[in-house]
Amino acid sequence: MRRRTLLGAAAAAALVGGGVRASGAQSGFADAEDAVDVLLVLAVDVSRSVTEEEGRLQRQGYYAALTDPQVVETIRGGMLGAIGVAYIEWSGVEWQRLIEPWTRIGSAQDAEAWCASVDRKPPQAVGWTSISGAIDFSRKVLSEAPWDAMRKVVDISGDGVNNSGRPAEQARDEAVAEGIVINGLPILKAQVMAGGPPLTEYYQKNVVGGPGAFVVPAADFHAFAQAVKRKIIMEVAGRHVPGGVLHG
Repeated sequence: MRRRTLLGAAAAAALVGGGVRASGAQSGFADAEDAVDVLLVLAVDVSRSVTEEEGRLQRQGYYAALTDPQVVETIRGGMLGAIGVAYIEWSGVEWQRLIEPWTRIGSAQDAEAWCASVDRKPPQAVGWTSISGAIDFSRKVLSEAPWDAMRKVVDISGDGVNNSGRPAEQARDEAVAEGIVINGLPILKAQVMAGGPPLTEYYQKNVVGGPGAFVVPAADFHAFAQAVKRKIIMEVAGRHVPGGVLHG
């Protein structure tokens, strides 16, 4: 089933490239619900540096982005008109949590239901900051996805550098070797460390990777929603970001 699904995607690409959105039997998918355009893991920092208010703003940013009409239209305009989304929260190397398991989103109603479900599970700020742990856990979540996809993407959002577990770049390189793209949303609320690199630069060097990977910096948690919206549109549409940084 999975092999047939992916072969069908290749045939459907020709129709999409010609300006015709393929769906159902026209796309070559005998079972269209066996696949999505993108598998997207939203990996959200809830380490101790993230206050309760910031955790709330971070979640609201994802809610606002996924239910935004422009984002929904971008999703519906894809080859299959749907994406798969899983939402995780992470802090130290010993603490990652799957908040919302894989959900197929192909409409505004799907997005609203997803947001309502996540909202029933309050965030919990704990521990240190293990970007490597977040990447490793995201790889596991992707391996358990119930659908095929032409692209697998992990979004890492956070307000600091890796300070727990193995180096972030090691986890990043292993994920990229599996065909996973890692994009970053650094939240620039504070100096990374005395004399250290800006967080955007750190994410570019140590966190993001894979074909077309990019960084979307947010000035603070209040700017998070707009940054998430722009990032998801770029990911779903598969657009290239010159220089690897999408500025506001």
